[in-house]
Amino acid sequence: MEQNGKGKWVRRSEREWRAIVSRFERSGLEVEAFCQREGVSAASIYRWRRMLGESVAEGAIGRQEAVPTFVDLGALRARGRALELKLELGEGVVLHLVRS
Repeated sequence: MEQNGKGKWVRRSEREWRAIVSRFERSGLEVEAFCQREGVSAASIYRWRRMLGESVAEGAIGRQEAVPTFVDLGALRARGRALELKLELGEGVVLHLVRS
């Protein structure tokens, strides 16, 4: 659900979200710019892209192919100068980055 400009929540169907996600992917805009234009939250875009992508991969949505998605986490900020980032990629693969 998203809040419209009048402070009321708007519930959208899967079909509506599929159209929104499709418009986003064709727009060439950054997530924030697209969300401001469409009146939706970035979290909702990421969530629905993931959900629709998983549905496609499972064969639940017609004959569309799964499209790899990228999730922009924004800038990473660390207290002080040190930064440690550990990503568990699945199947025992771990990416461990350290900046000191």
